[in-house]
Amino acid sequence: MSEKFDVIVVGAGPAGTACAYTCAKNGLNVLLIERGEYPGSKNVMGGVLYRKQLEEIIPEFWKEAPLERPVIEQRFWMLDKESVVQFGYKGLEWGQEPYNNFTILRAQFDQWFAKKAVEAGALLINETVVKECLVEDGKVVGVRTDRPDGDLFADVVVLADGVNSLLGKQLGFHKEFRPDEVALTVMEVINLPKDKINDRFNLSENQGCTIEIFGDSTKGNLGTAFLYTNKESLNIGVGTTLSSMTKAKLRPYDLLDHLKTHPMVKPYLEGGESAEYLAHLIPEGGYRSVPKVAGNGVVVVGDAAQLVNAIHREGSNMAMSSGKMAAEAIIQAKNDGDYSESSLNRYREALYDSFIIKDLEKYKDAAHTFEKHPQYFNDYVPMMNQAASKFFTVDGTPKREKQKQIMQSITKEKGRIKVLQDLYRAWKAVK
Repeated sequence: MSEKFDVIVVGAGPAGTACAYTCAKNGLNVLLIERGEYPGSKNVMGGVLYRKQLEEIIPEFWKEAPLERPVIEQRFWMLDKESVVQFGYKGLEWGQEPYNNFTILRAQFDQWFAKKAVEAGALLINETVVKECLVEDGKVVGVRTDRPDGDLFADVVVLADGVNSLLGKQLGFHKEFRPDEVALTVMEVINLPKDKINDRFNLSENQGCTIEIFGDSTKGNLGTAFLYTNKESLNIGVGTTLSSMTKAKLRPYDLLDHLKTHPMVKPYLEGGESAEYLAHLIPEGGYRSVPKVAGNGVVVVGDAAQLVNAIHREGSNMAMSSGKMAAEAIIQAKNDGDYSESSLNRYREALYDSFIIKDLEKYKDAAHTFEKHPQYFNDYVPMMNQAASKFFTVDGTPKREKQKQIMQSITKEKGRIKVLQDLYRAWKAVK
């Protein structure tokens, strides 16, 4: 193994592999380091992969990648204890090329993606922990691993080491993240025959459905739950911020069990067999938590750069785009022979000019607003269900009178001014 590379990428998740693949494809000498037994063994996400960003890296990837189902329906549930208000969109155009998004199993997908990087020329080593970055005269020059004689050198080191990014913290790029800036998500893969999945979710062959769940799924705390269809299994999970979990004294797996036994969810899982439990920390801080992303001889991508839009459950697409943008900056730095912070800041400029930072900036106040004001999940979701129940119950009351009764019920409990203030605050957080 050569001890000097053009690029060392730490972490073989979507961000790191996208960077390694793009660099290797353009002739750079790339080392991709993964701490797990194989790419995907340590990586977790709900299981939705968006098409657009990966297609920009590998055109028509869906013809060979290990995908589960193209998603043709997205549902959103406002869940109360024994009811649900739901809305969403189902479009058959999403089931045809070029598609919109897919459900995936990370253990399979990450291995395939890393293999593509290897085929492009990258060297992949697994079961290797990077303990620290090597720094000389203020420039990152390589990494120290847990292997014997494990110092490896490169012109640029790419930090794709996940939400905590101990390497980024070592370099002073970020401090310890607060509990309200990180969410813990637990999920389970439940095996279920294909025909039962299709029947229960009203799907045809090779069609997928995702359900995003708010309200009682997190016992009224800030967070979301999800239920996604794979070919012959379901991904079900729930996550809340660590601060919410601590305040409410919640245990993550108890929260998952609460979701699985909820009367609105349980019928979808009936007869299924548990295949795997997983847990993962997810960045929740958004725009205000994005750390320094470029330095002398180093860039930060994906979860390590806090690039997750929790409002729209977007993470893997942002990760891959950031990896690609970082690679493009590194390729230009290689051409110029300049790996300084000012040179690699091309990556930061591209990132801040992209949909990634623009979307994070748009929702920069959302998580803080909804955690600081728990009535949105505790009060308004149940109110929404009660209002729907009252309005759709046929009892001889004129509809106009029902509308009046519903509004009186809401304003009586909260007060008209308070309701208007809450609506304005929520609108302001997501506008």
